[in-house]
Amino acid sequence: MTDNDMKNGKPNPDAEAEASENLKFTPARDGEKTINADGDILDAELLSDEDGEETDFASFPGMDEGMMAQVQEMMGKLERVEVLEKENADLRNKLGRLAADFESYRTRTGQDIEAAEGKGVSRAAEQLMPVYDDLDRALTMGSEDPAKLIPGVKAVQTKVLTIFSRLGLELTGQEGEHFDPQWHEALQAVPGDEDDRIVQVFQAGFRMGDRLVRPARVVVSRKG
Repeated sequence: MTDNDMKNGKPNPDAEAEASENLKFTPARDGEKTINADGDILDAELLSDEDGEETDFASFPGMDEGMMAQVQEMMGKLERVEVLEKENADLRNKLGRLAADFESYRTRTGQDIEAAEGKGVSRAAEQLMPVYDDLDRALTMGSEDPAKLIPGVKAVQTKVLTIFSRLGLELTGQEGEHFDPQWHEALQAVPGDEDDRIVQVFQAGFRMGDRLVRPARVVVSRKG
């Protein structure tokens, strides 16, 4: 201890402070040890990251460069999870809106179908109303003169077939017509001059283009 270290026979506080300041943590040079304020030799190293910046792992006791990389990787995964959760929530919202739109569309479609069916029935009924009027007149005339009943009913039948034709219906299954299982239903077979010829009609059939509406119920011939 020098004279400057003593003041009036007592230790100089300023000198002690200066000495303590000089003993604080000093980075070691190559090949040297690091000494802290208590005079202990430390083995902590200054490590460099990928950017060339120095990272002091001494501030994280027990953590090395590999552990720090794992922590950073885990943090990256957590951020990715948050992004995926947000995307999932957005997709759920979109799916909910699509489901609501589809339900509205199905409701509207059902209402449109019901309206179209009702309109079709109404149009068909309008077409058949004149037939009812003709039948009513035929019955009135037939009650006065039975001989007029048959011509009146035949006139009504002709009008009905005309209305069916306007609706797209075509009569099928008449006597002399060749039997076709696509349009006809054979109820009985009787001997005849040739096979599969309609010889009697129990009930007329109707088709609409290539679609069968009702099969004709007929009797067909069988040769020999």
